[in-house]
Amino acid sequence: MSYYQDDDAEYMADEYGMEDIDDMDEEFRARDMSGSESDVDEYDFSNNKISDTSAAEARRGKDIQGIPWDRLSITREKYRQTRLEQYKNYENIPHSGEVSGKDCKITKKGASYYDFRLNSRSVKSTILHFQLRNLIWATSKHDVYLMSRFSVMHWSSLTHKKREILNVSGHVAPSEKHPGSLMEGFTQTQVSTLAVKDNLLVAGGFQGELICK
Repeated sequence: MSYYQDDDAEYMADEYGMEDIDDMDEEFRARDMSGSESDVDEYDFSNNKISDTSAAEARRGKDIQGIPWDRLSITREKYRQTRLEQYKNYENIPHSGEVSGKDCKITKKGASYYDFRLNSRSVKSTILHFQLRNLIWATSKHDVYLMSRFSVMHWSSLTHKKREILNVSGHVAPSEKHPGSLMEGFTQTQVSTLAVKDNLLVAGGFQGELICK
């Protein structure tokens, strides 16, 4: 997600004053400069500026997030250590992390719970506010639905292809008349929550909009 990528890059630059970080930060931000995100992504992929990372590449040492550590003057291990020591997570309720930690069971160490398979950079989710949740849904092991700007997108981990399911940037009006439906519809809906299940998609907006498909 670009929100956290930008945040991390700025944090690294502040901590170490590295000119190398500026190049990485500009690469992340460049994808947000165009109104058509898909065009930018396709252009970047065709020029190998941004690429997916497979399990085989990760085993050969490629960073799973695509961060070019070899171009930076800090190692991944050093940055990780510094971030753990200095970065403070936002808490809406003070000390909530400490309290919840007491209720958590101790995790057994040494076991392998997950295996990395693929990191795809071909589709980017858009989170309008860092406290929002439920804007990415997985309906199966390989079907993912997410918000990307004003579009609800579907991405398949099998085909590595994405397609637009719903676009709310323009005028969205009901196709059927039901009690309570706003027949004139909405425009420029900012989706704040999303649910996808059993062939039904429901999107909610910041102004109380409710869109079903």
